[in-house]
Amino acid sequence: MRVITFNTQGIEQAADKGFFDWMVKQDADVICLQDLRIKEYQLDGDRYHPEGYYPYFFDAFEDGFSGVAIYTRHVPKAIMTGLGFELCDYQGRFIQADFDKVSVSSLYVPSGLKSFAAQQTKEEFMAHFLAHLKKTLRKRRDFIFCGTFNTAHRTMDLSNWYANQSVSGFLPSERAWMEEMLGDLGFVDAFRELNKAERQFTWWPDYNRARTLNEGARLDYQITTANLRKMITGASIYKDQSFSEHGPLIIDYDGDF
Repeated sequence: MRVITFNTQGIEQAADKGFFDWMVKQDADVICLQDLRIKEYQLDGDRYHPEGYYPYFFDAFEDGFSGVAIYTRHVPKAIMTGLGFELCDYQGRFIQADFDKVSVSSLYVPSGLKSFAAQQTKEEFMAHFLAHLKKTLRKRRDFIFCGTFNTAHRTMDLSNWYANQSVSGFLPSERAWMEEMLGDLGFVDAFRELNKAERQFTWWPDYNRARTLNEGARLDYQITTANLRKMITGASIYKDQSFSEHGPLIIDYDGDF
């Protein structure tokens, strides 16, 4: 099965740039989208409902802000929205589709770049989400958490990392959070299971030819439970077209969900 995650930075502008035309050609089973910046009822055009896919949305309460979605070729057994805390649920930051064997979610961790208060909000969200991850380990199923984590894990995941050690997205506390998730808790960074190369980024700032020069960060992930490690067969970041400042992350898994 193929799973794609992509931060649209506004689903309308991503669609204008050809995202859905590209998406339907990828033979993906599940596509997880973040930062839609629009409510579901406003997406009434055919281009937001491509044939063969079932779309599910979780809106932010505020207009023009956040929001996540899952497009799937297979009808889920259940859809879960939110994680039970206001920062996530009020801002539309988590949706999960449960299939027979695996649950796939679309997650949008807040950015802490704007201010000290924004960073505090991000860290609060991360603490709640880590608690949720611990709960999933007690369940008799596997999980794939797709989305924008807004944190680069290691120095190889960020250009000019030395100068960014005091910047949100690469703070020691954020990297320690990643290490706990991928180390102590045993979750798997699906992309890094197959690709160990440096400068593999999913986000490039929209200035100074950053994408052309490959100056960016790996902020988007598919994090899986340990049982899925052996099922990861393909990993790539699509860079040929620019639908937003982020690039779609594509992971292939052996077997059905």
